Amino acid sequence: MSERGFTLLLIIGLLASGLTSVVSATPPRPGTEGNGLDENESATLWSRDNDSQRITNAEYRRAYGERRTAIQSVANGTDLTFRRPPSTAGIWTRHDFSDYTPGNASVSVYPTSANRTNSTLIRDAHATVFAATPSTVAHTGPGETTRYLAPDGELRGAVDYRVAVPDGNVTTRWSTATNGSNTTTGRRTRRVSWSLTSHEISAIRLLQDGEVIARTNGSHRPRIEYALTGQDGTLRLEADIEVSLTRRVTVTRTTNRTAPNGTGNIVRERTTTSVVTDSVTVTDEIHGRVYGLEPSLEYVTYPDDDLGLAVFQELPWQGYRLRANGGARVRGVWRFYTARDTGWDTLVRSRATDAQRIESDAVPVSVHAYPSRIGPRIEPEGRGPELLNRWGAQRDSPAGTLGRNVHVEVVDGSYEVTHGLAVRYRANASTRITVRGIVRGENRTLRPDADGTKRVLRQSNLTVERISESESQLTVRITLRDAETGEPISLSAPNRPRYEPLLVTRDEAYISIGDRRVRTNLSGMATVRLDESGVYTVRYHPESWLTHDPAYTGAATSVRWHPLATIMGWLALIVRVAQWFLPFVLALYAGRRLGGMFRYRGDL
Repeated sequence: MSERGFTLLLIIGLLASGLTSVVSATPPRPGTEGNGLDENESATLWSRDNDSQRITNAEYRRAYGERRTAIQSVANGTDLTFRRPPSTAGIWTRHDFSDYTPGNASVSVYPTSANRTNSTLIRDAHATVFAATPSTVAHTGPGETTRYLAPDGELRGAVDYRVAVPDGNVTTRWSTATNGSNTTTGRRTRRVSWSLTSHEISAIRLLQDGEVIARTNGSHRPRIEYALTGQDGTLRLEADIEVSLTRRVTVTRTTNRTAPNGTGNIVRERTTTSVVTDSVTVTDEIHGRVYGLEPSLEYVTYPDDDLGLAVFQELPWQGYRLRANGGARVRGVWRFYTARDTGWDTLVRSRATDAQRIESDAVPVSVHAYPSRIGPRIEPEGRGPELLNRWGAQRDSPAGTLGRNVHVEVVDGSYEVTHGLAVRYRANASTRITVRGIVRGENRTLRPDADGTKRVLRQSNLTVERISESESQLTVRITLRDAETGEPISLSAPNRPRYEPLLVTRDEAYISIGDRRVRTNLSGMATVRLDESGVYTVRYHPESWLTHDPAYTGAATSVRWHPLATIMGWLALIVRVAQWFLPFVLALYAGRRLGGMFRYRGDL
């Protein structure tokens, strides 16, 4: 089912339930649709928005002068979640980025979260990361949030500044001198003026862990494609800003001479020009981890030709899809929602004289992953694979890290990260398996026979032999062997565990007979004494092929014991019955003898 189909089903269910709860998302403002999405898709983006009470459709019409769709109405009353990272967040972010409008030489526009830098001639300079896509913010535990970045992606940023052009000035100095009948008056005027010659963002760089990985020309809205290596996903955006001003100084000297024969003026003027430059480097960082999806795959073929499959991935991941018999999905604990970056809610337009706050038209949206109460599951239910095991570290709920106004079905208490998922399915070793990560587009397609490690699963042979029996007990010898090689199977110690450190709850292999558990010795044998009659089922409970190589299938047989099943048992029964009835026989015999002694004789 597509994401949109899933969303429609969810909406139908919510509408059927008569949803009227407190909202956690406001409807998109009129005019904000169209950023690569239709109105229904954009309505799903706004987790973390507006936790006021839900507004009715009539109130919406009065406020915005238009009708809203059913999805908009539902999204206004709850947060919509997804089974896999939705594409809508990246599409919105790419298109909305162009709505950021920078200032000019006298105006700097920056988000309230920006780190600003001032220098001699440059004011309110900043470089702010808008978004890195594809990426997912994973909420893994209390206070533990990690941004996972796709190895190949794009970073978008905003760079702006304003130029502080100094004011010009004029200074005048007067002088007077008298020499006999001659008087000389002097005036020196100094005029300083400034003009902006040039200003630019000269270079932009992207660094990973201190190393430059990409460069681009100067731009107020840089978009940088990157290819990340290693694990450290700390990215730093750097921008060089250069400003050049012309400083013009004009000095005018005016001399007035007064003499008996008249007055004379002499004017001299000299102008000098210099260029004053200033530069600054502004930076911003986004911290994360490179999402390297490197699943390990192990498989086994059961005697009935079913496929046993185990996939392990160290980083959080969604699960995998088996492309056989129409396809089946094995899902882990993670689900997704989308939310805006609140640091871009408000912009500041800064001038030399004032700073004005305005609502931002450019709002990036991120994908968030969280452990869901829905938990691991198989799809389609009832017709999909059998979930054999799941394993991973135990973590506490990250509910407190989701932020305000996010209402999703996050786990309440501790949960299992589900690093590994093992299933049994009607498929074969050439079946294609698509492993899906929590970062959009990060998937791997594998085939067990080409990319996996084959494990050995053999059939076991379980036999029971009567050693001795008496009227009170039966002694049997249980023998467990490899059906193919005849080698004994010892249950005295585990052999070559694989996932043992993670499968902390696993049980060791054993043989059950009645309500007793026994283990075979190095010869594959165990001796058991039975002292109660009945039919005993002897069953071999093997360890999983996840932990043992080779592993074995289970086996069962039975043994019946009753004292009457032997000659000695019959003799013992006869003796015991004779012992029970002997007193009665003796009493009867004695009674008959005494009765004969006192019987009346009529011929006396």
